[in-house]
Amino acid sequence: MAIKDQPKPLMPHATATWLVDNTALSFEQIAEFCGLHILEVQAMADDLAGSKYTGRDPVHSGELTQGEIEKGQADATYSLRMHKAPVEVTRTKGPRYTPVSKRQDKPDGIAWILRNHPEVSDAQIGKLIGTTRNTIGALRDRTHWNIQNITPKDPVTLGLCSQRELDAMVAKAAKRAGITEDVDAPVKSDRNDRENLIAELRAERDANVKAAGQAAQEAEAEAWLAARRAAEAAEQKIDPESGFISN
Repeated sequence: MAIKDQPKPLMPHATATWLVDNTALSFEQIAEFCGLHILEVQAMADDLAGSKYTGRDPVHSGELTQGEIEKGQADATYSLRMHKAPVEVTRTKGPRYTPVSKRQDKPDGIAWILRNHPEVSDAQIGKLIGTTRNTIGALRDRTHWNIQNITPKDPVTLGLCSQRELDAMVAKAAKRAGITEDVDAPVKSDRNDRENLIAELRAERDANVKAAGQAAQEAEAEAWLAARRAAEAAEQKIDPESGFISN
């Protein structure tokens, strides 16, 4: 009988591998305890699994007791009970994590910040983007190994940070540097260009929608007028002798 809301092993696949190799537990018992599908466990036993896992002893880790394993081996319908739930691993304070798919965009985002906000320190950039000071220094000095292929791009657009995080960092750096914004001076940046482009596209889309609506109304009016003319023609009488319409 399955045990509801029971925590799963810290490393389910590795634990299942160890149980398959070192116990006589059934596939159903191992799959239930580890939170896996029975076919995954069977593939491990048949050495057909796509990934090979190094077994992890749940007795040594305290997740199971030898007595609990013996109970399961004696009764194939017995559900293994977790002896000690694994300790949840929490992320310690450190560099910002960036998905692998976006890591190649980091240099472009860093270059954009260096070009548009030179008052921002390397430490702030490293914390925001999740990179090292060596990388930032190489981009600042243009000694980066891939400098020829780096194009400054807004890190918000690249998905490396949020707009709020970027604005907060820039405001903090500007305050520290004693920089005040001149409200009379026009502000030109990549972000403004992007916003203008979005506004133009929206205006173009609205104009197309309006034109399509007008065309539909005109087509509907023409169809109505043609139907009305056909109805009027049908109501008129034709003289069978002369072939002319008689009033």
